[in-house]
Parts: sequence; C-alpha cells; structure tokens
Amino acid sequence: METFEYIHDPDEIYAESFRRIEAEVDLKNFSGIMRSVVTRMVHASATVEVADLIKFSKGAAEAGRAALQNGATILVDAEMVKRGIIKKYLPKNNLIECYLDAPGVANDAIARAETRSAIAVERWADTINGAVCVIGNAPTALFRLLEMIKQNPKIKPALIIGLPVGFVGAAEAKEALIKNAGDVAFITLSGRLGGSAMAGAALNAIAKGD
Repeated sequence: METFEYIHDPDEIYAESFRRIEAEVDLKNFSGIMRSVVTRMVHASATVEVADLIKFSKGAAEAGRAALQNGATILVDAEMVKRGIIKKYLPKNNLIECYLDAPGVANDAIARAETRSAIAVERWADTINGAVCVIGNAPTALFRLLEMIKQNPKIKPALIIGLPVGFVGAAEAKEALIKNAGDVAFITLSGRLGGSAMAGAALNAIAKGD
C-alpha cells in the first residue's frame, strides 16, 4: 500500500495545530478566557484573520463562563451548533436547546414568509433571560434576537455569541449586534465569516474556562 508522509498521532496533530496558531496569530491583545476563545475559533476555521476581525464587549467571555457555572441554558440556532458543543466541558451539564424543528415552527415560517431560524428564536422568549445565546448559522436568527431585546428591555441574555455566516445579511447582522447590544455581553466577528464550527468552538472555550 502506498503511504504518505503525515502526522498520524491525534495528540501530536492537536498539539502541532496550536503551536502553529501561536506562531502565526498575534494574540497579544487577548488575555484570559478570551485568548482561548480566539485561539479555538482560529483552530476551528483555519483562518488566522479571526484575531483581526473579532469584536467583543469587555468581560464577555467571563460573563458567559459565570452564567454557565450558574447553570444557564444554552440556546442555539442550529443543530450543527448543538452538536459542536463538547458536553464534558459544560460546568453544570447545562441544557442545550434548539427550536428549529419544534412543533409549529415550519408552518409559522411558511405562513409569515420568514425563515425557520427567525421563528425558532421567538420560542426562546421564556428562557432567554440569563441564557447563553449561540448563533452560528442564520443572520435572521441574530436579527430577530436583537429585535426581541429592543422591543422588551427586560430581556437580557448573559451572553450572545453572534457568528452567523453567509453572503446575505451575515455582516449586517453582526454589525447590528455590535451597535445595538447595549449592556448585553457579546462576541462576534466583522464581515461574512462565522459558522457553526466557530460558534461551537467559542462556547467550548468559555465552558472549559482556560
């Protein structure tokens, strides 16, 4: 059998990945949990520019970590985000909820000519206070979340990880988050980049807390 030269050992692959990130990414402006968030997002996306594009409120990662330690629910916009969360890192075996396939969501989306993602976020209303909201797919989910917060000032998640991806609405939704988050903690990226893998990686770094 023909073989190729590559690293076989998974632990060595993991270690070498982070050695290269440390060598290639300027992390001097990040500390504590936020440094780990950036590192893991770079690792998940193989995109060193993440460090230049990331935007976050002061103490955002720490706010998310404290919420998880207090048992906060994690609300996600897509099953891929949910599957990317490493449950053994969750400090309180935190509940992860995704309402994309909840009863009535698809029918409401058709009736209202909206995305299922936006309708699903409306189902967060009863559990959103103090929750960690992780959006890694749909710009419409982030827009709807911001609309809900604007309409009801009493709604306050502990943290919004807003990383929708795509050519339509993603950059705009994240810019809206930056400008309208108010006193809600957030982590996001400028531009089109994002996705479930990066969103899950950010949450995992916060959950692990190192």
